[in-house]
Amino acid sequence: MRVSLAVSPIGVFACDEKGELIAYRLFPKDPVEIASKLASYYDEEKLEELELLLKELEDKNPEEVVVEDEAAHRIAKRVLEIPVSVLTPNQAGKRVRSSLTSLAETYGFVSSKEELYEILCRVNLILTRKRIMGAAERRDLLVKQAIEAVDDINKILNMVAARIREWYSIHFPEMNRLIKKHKTCISLVKEVGLRDDFTRERLKELGITGNLAEKLVKSARSSIGARVTEEDVKYLKRYSELWLELSKLRDELEDYIDRVMGEVAPNIRNLVGSKIGARLIALAGGLDKLAEMPASTIQVLGAEKALFRYLRGRGTPPKHGVIFQHPAIWSSPKWQRGKIARALAGKLAIAAKKDYFSGELLGELKRELEERIEEIKRKYRRPPRRARVVRAKRRGRGKGRKG
Repeated sequence: MRVSLAVSPIGVFACDEKGELIAYRLFPKDPVEIASKLASYYDEEKLEELELLLKELEDKNPEEVVVEDEAAHRIAKRVLEIPVSVLTPNQAGKRVRSSLTSLAETYGFVSSKEELYEILCRVNLILTRKRIMGAAERRDLLVKQAIEAVDDINKILNMVAARIREWYSIHFPEMNRLIKKHKTCISLVKEVGLRDDFTRERLKELGITGNLAEKLVKSARSSIGARVTEEDVKYLKRYSELWLELSKLRDELEDYIDRVMGEVAPNIRNLVGSKIGARLIALAGGLDKLAEMPASTIQVLGAEKALFRYLRGRGTPPKHGVIFQHPAIWSSPKWQRGKIARALAGKLAIAAKKDYFSGELLGELKRELEERIEEIKRKYRRPPRRARVVRAKRRGRGKGRKG
């Protein structure tokens, strides 16, 4: 005998080959409990009523059990030793869905159609709420928002830094040439302000000594900038303070991203670091979507404009997207970058799947990647012949013009 099983909102039902009901197990009448059981069934593949019904069917000696989904298939395989297959829809599913109201009334689950509809409505609302809450609690989505916030802050910091430098250069233009780092320059604007206050003692308190301190003091005394008052630099100092606070927030966010990436994507973090890994998750739309992507797609994530330009018949296909930020790619010669990007993308595809489905750290992934990169650098030490010929021709044209 071939038995089919179906899980419904009111319970679990079993039918024979003709579609006749031969066994069933009803859920409790409480909508909250029904929703909890169905959520557990689909998420954790646990359902007490299904397991009890399977044990009951075992006494009937069926030749095969047919279920409608993978969750039921895995539960049945754990309980039974006979063949179990998946067929959607099967006989039990057709029978239950076509006569759910009559089955609920016949077996005493409800006393009327209206009562059944009210219960089903509440069950659906609870399950929908659970799904929404589950999606909102995904840690990979927090990483996505955090790395996008870091990128936003970086744009703001660059824009504000340019404004502060241009503003302060009215008073002390020489400092722009002497100090290249935005943070050092803006810290001096906030802490010192007027160029007349640039003394060796004050600079020493701020951690600037030696040759740079001497040049700053000397330049401040002979500056060609305009004279300003304390009131003139008051708002510039406040603007600088805002920049420094935003810079501190950016650093704290990067630390936070590193910690969360260690929780949700340890293998990706181990391969490419927290920031590149977080950007890959953000570009993909989540760790689940990244895990579904082939290596070829991961390789060009972030290079969509170049890819579409190539598909329209303009330019060459991109060899790498955001993964270009990995030191193994950008620090390598151009003719090696595509091969290293392919190797890295292949390992990232494995890492994303491992992070999403198990979260177990695979230490050998990074070792294998490093070995492959070393092999590429050894095997392709020189540029390909065509590149060497083109380069030689260019050199020849240059010499001809000089002569």
